[in-house]
Amino acid sequence: MINFDEEVKKFRPILELDQAEDAIYNNDLKDFTDIMQEMMRVTKEKEE
Repeated sequence: MINFDEEVKKFRPILELDQAEDAIYNNDLKDFTDIMQEMMRVTKEKEE
């Protein structure tokens, strides 16, 4: 059986939506499109 009091003690609140969005969008991570654009730019520079 679930011990409600024990579960409440373990509870850790998640970030608020705004905080989560900020944490996600402030990371400067490259996605697949960014990588492909960079590869195309480098290839084009090598051809010139």
